[in-house]
Amino acid sequence: MSLPTSATPTPAGAPAPAMDVDLHPGKPPILHTPAHASEDAPGWAAEHRRALRNLVTEHGALLVRGLGLRDTGQAGAVFHHLAPRLMTERESFAPRHTHAPGVYSSTAWPANQPMCMHHELSYTHAPPGLLLLACLTPPATGGATALADATAVLDSLPSALVQRFEEEGWLLTRTYNDEIGASWSEAFGTDDKAAVEEYCRANTIEFRWQPGGGLRTRQRRPAVVRHPVTGRRCWFNQIAFLNEWTMAPEVREYLIDVYGPEGLPFNTRFGNGDPIGEDVVQLINTVYESHTVREPWQAGDLMLVDNVRTAHSREPFEPPRDVVVALAEPLHPATSPSTLEENTR
Repeated sequence: MSLPTSATPTPAGAPAPAMDVDLHPGKPPILHTPAHASEDAPGWAAEHRRALRNLVTEHGALLVRGLGLRDTGQAGAVFHHLAPRLMTERESFAPRHTHAPGVYSSTAWPANQPMCMHHELSYTHAPPGLLLLACLTPPATGGATALADATAVLDSLPSALVQRFEEEGWLLTRTYNDEIGASWSEAFGTDDKAAVEEYCRANTIEFRWQPGGGLRTRQRRPAVVRHPVTGRRCWFNQIAFLNEWTMAPEVREYLIDVYGPEGLPFNTRFGNGDPIGEDVVQLINTVYESHTVREPWQAGDLMLVDNVRTAHSREPFEPPRDVVVALAEPLHPATSPSTLEENTR
């Protein structure tokens, strides 16, 4: 994420000088709350909602430190004050535990494996525009939720590669089974096959049931979108994260040996179906890393992330780590008819 080295003037309704954001190279914007804020974190969040949201719009993300969030109930109350209508997750790629409606655990993912940069649920028709995260228990080591500015990433990628993805979009293939990642019943929130089929048709997802009850799907999505507020073009996808070449080599080899090259739990391709080479995936991940900012979690931290403007990752860690998550403000315009869809009808 490209950050200025000094604060810029805040928009109307922004916090008073006592709430100035700390901006340092290599770190996300950090707001230190006054000492009394932890006495009633939900009330403080409600009072300062407009100011916090202005800061997220200005910077793309905000780490709020000092609220002292202690449990899922308190974190959920803060989430609801900042974004009253939390989303129900659908099409998750790995299981989560539901603490309360719209309030989830972090995605179940091996602690020693990174979750590379991505935009949450960018393969859905209505991805969240806002992510809310609260750290109840920080990891012993590692485990940061790192961030990267999607406009800076887009500008740093080769123009020919960007043009191809803009013209073709990207293709996500998934094979749901009961062993790797979320099962289809977990991902779609139902064990009714007819309901899953109805959802797939409504969301432009090709599907095919497999012998034994598994499910295989394909969906094409835009790789570049315009921010709904600023109109700026943003690299917005999970092309690298969900690609086979981002997997650890031993994991990829094992999965191909067990399930075959077409049976991987998830993989990505160019929009026309061509494979994406290892060199392209490495290039995208390298560009992400060059624009990555990070700050170790502290107990009680709150983070707000503009899901279009800012990609995020989860770095390997030593347990325990308890971060709760909410999704909000579905972005229907992000997947409304576009040049991609017009070119592929």
